Amino acid sequence: MRKEDKNTVVNDLVANINEFSHFYVTEAGGLNAEVSSNLRRECFKKEVKMVMVKNTLLRKALEEVDGEYEEMFSTFKGTTAVLFSNTGNVPARLIKEFAKANAKPTLKSAFVEECLYIGEDQLEALCNIKSKDELLGEIVGLLQSPMKNVVSALQSGGNTIHGVLKTLGERE
Repeated sequence: MRKEDKNTVVNDLVANINEFSHFYVTEAGGLNAEVSSNLRRECFKKEVKMVMVKNTLLRKALEEVDGEYEEMFSTFKGTTAVLFSNTGNVPARLIKEFAKANAKPTLKSAFVEECLYIGEDQLEALCNIKSKDELLGEIVGLLQSPMKNVVSALQSGGNTIHGVLKTLGERE
């Protein structure tokens, strides 16, 4: 690979790292063309960008970006694919589901929600991370619950008072 091509790849990686808020470094070696194509198709459906990279070029790209990524460098071995996403848990769930039918991809490391996750054992924790939309939905639900209780109590109380007044009015 020529130096100009390497610089282009590094610049593209830097642009992707800056564009997407989360990325996963995975081991994708040994996948045949059909399985690799299926993985790319699943990534596309879930709005995850998958890029096969050379480890040294990924390292150079991370060195150019603001942030502390040095802990990840030890995981850059073998055939590497990087999954970029704006939702933190989607690539983890994708890896978990896809790995059920295939041995790979496996998680090497990840940068999610401003934190580094190193090792395959972190996959379950990454799957359980809630996305921004999920957290907002839970908060809205929690905020609506007390209001619904108050409104329903007032409505039922109004009917009760109306019934009592009507009964008292009919007695005379």
